[in-house]
Amino acid sequence: MTTIPPTSSVTSPVERPATEGKPPFGTLLTAMITVFAQDGSVDLDGTAAVAERLVDDGCDGLVVCGTTGEYSTMTDEENLSVFRAVKDAVGARVPLLAGTGSNDTEHSRYLSRAAEKIGMDGLLIVTPYYNKPTQAGVEAHFRSLADSVDVPIMLYDIPGRAGVPIATETLISLAGHPNIVAVKDAKADLFAATRVLAETDLLYYSGDDGLTLPWMAIGAAGLVGVTTHVATAEYRRLIDAVRAEDLVTAQRLNRELEPVVRATMTRAPGAVAAKTILMWQGKLPRNTVRLPHVPPTEAEAALIRSDLEASIISGTID
Repeated sequence: MTTIPPTSSVTSPVERPATEGKPPFGTLLTAMITVFAQDGSVDLDGTAAVAERLVDDGCDGLVVCGTTGEYSTMTDEENLSVFRAVKDAVGARVPLLAGTGSNDTEHSRYLSRAAEKIGMDGLLIVTPYYNKPTQAGVEAHFRSLADSVDVPIMLYDIPGRAGVPIATETLISLAGHPNIVAVKDAKADLFAATRVLAETDLLYYSGDDGLTLPWMAIGAAGLVGVTTHVATAEYRRLIDAVRAEDLVTAQRLNRELEPVVRATMTRAPGAVAAKTILMWQGKLPRNTVRLPHVPPTEAEAALIRSDLEASIISGTID
């Protein structure tokens, strides 16, 4: 049985981040891939190199071992080794959120405490999936985890994967916990989120790459994206334009990024497409993924290439 590590020795309460100025998690976060060697083993040096390039190109925060990082097909030891590798590579430069969600509260508690001990700056915790708990169970899950650590938590609301949403009333209630400070929203209910933004001080992040502009228009802090692997600088310009209230530039960039989002997010799973495009860009030596993911079929790859041919990043594709 896995032994749960002790919580951090830091005993002072976590202060809720201010929503004014630059958010403490950053504004452009990539939910980064985990690089695998040809044999499927974790390539720590390759993963660290991806993190360094993303930060060099404009990311001011990273999510490590989230869905796109294929954390669910990795052992706990592999996940923790990736946390350490990315922390060592860029932890002094940008905030790092560890993906520690699970449908087993105790398993998530173990990963969350271990990530805190490693020195990750925050946690991304997804709604417990497959179990389909009630809203009372969803709230109890998140509260129990938030009580177990002294680092800030971003909730990940993605009913398409989890099977259940985090209801508006549940989010408003959870906002009272000092460690629960943000939401990555992938259910695209901007109207419901407007109420949460009005009644709480939770920070919102778009969890849909193609909706970054509308999300920020209603007050979101930024994006936690996948397409940002392959168009990092372009997303940096889009987010900076919104923050500078330059709507004309933001609208233009939003339109120009649409085919890139289509290529990365609609033709194959995000991890598969992102790794493949990065390989075509010469930024990744291989596009190895773990089962049940497989590389794109010839037909899928052709669609991805077709989307990219007339896109803002067409010149980067081999």
